Amino acid sequence: MSTLKKIEEWFYSQCNGDWEHGEGIKISTLDNPGWAVDISLSGTELNDKPYQMIKIERSEQNWLWCSVRDSKFMIRCGSKNLEEALEAFCRWANS
Repeated sequence: MSTLKKIEEWFYSQCNGDWEHGEGIKISTLDNPGWAVDISLSGTELNDKPYQMIKIERSEQNWLWCSVRDSKFMIRCGSKNLEEALEAFCRWANS
């Protein structure tokens, strides 16, 4: 299953008529350039699940930071690291 399909499935499994209205997944771009992704964990089975921060800095364009803070899985990554970052979320969510 592709990474995008895994994210779609996780998102769909959280939708209960309420969660998707106030929570969800937000994907935006950074100006360095890169990606910012915030995945709300509030009201999900992942809300209290421990997470070990990932901080990988291979180069100015190839980097990945993932952390959990304030009931959000937060991704910040280089412009070509979005799939890698989303896969990190999927591995954690399904572990």
